[in-house]
Amino acid sequence: MWYPASVTTAPSAEPVTVDEVKAQAIIDDSDNDEFIKRLIGAARSHVEAYCNTVLAERIVSVRCDAFSDFARLPIAPVQEIESISYIDRAGDAQMLPDTVYELQADDFESSIVLKAGQRWPDRLQGSRVTVSALIGYEEVPPAIIHAMLIWIADSYENREIETSAGFTAFDALLCNFRRGV
Repeated sequence: MWYPASVTTAPSAEPVTVDEVKAQAIIDDSDNDEFIKRLIGAARSHVEAYCNTVLAERIVSVRCDAFSDFARLPIAPVQEIESISYIDRAGDAQMLPDTVYELQADDFESSIVLKAGQRWPDRLQGSRVTVSALIGYEEVPPAIIHAMLIWIADSYENREIETSAGFTAFDALLCNFRRGV
């Protein structure tokens, strides 16, 4: 079983810039730049929750009950594994050498598998395994960027979202990126 991830290194950049939002919304002044920055953060947060995927690169730490949980990581996209730590049977903290495992990842699903001829080490019963990983897109897909820009421009213009009973452009652009629905 996986436990909630904790961010150890926060994102250093948002997927869209204030200038991109201004171009989308046809804004010529800087009077509302701080508001636009808040909208960008809100849009990223909303897309990440809606799609159950991470956009902005960050390093997270996530814990699980056993090495067998590695068959499906709970976070995506995973770019690289920073470290894997565990408590050995003697009660000592250990780092798993990267010669033992490899990351198998795409934009939607990731797993950690044993390299040929390797086996998972014995660990203290009841202890957890901790994976530290770099997650998020190196380059966010254009459809997601476009959805964010539409949402931000609409939120800037209307300051409130009015929903209709239909399938919105926001939904249409993001539906192919949803995980675990």
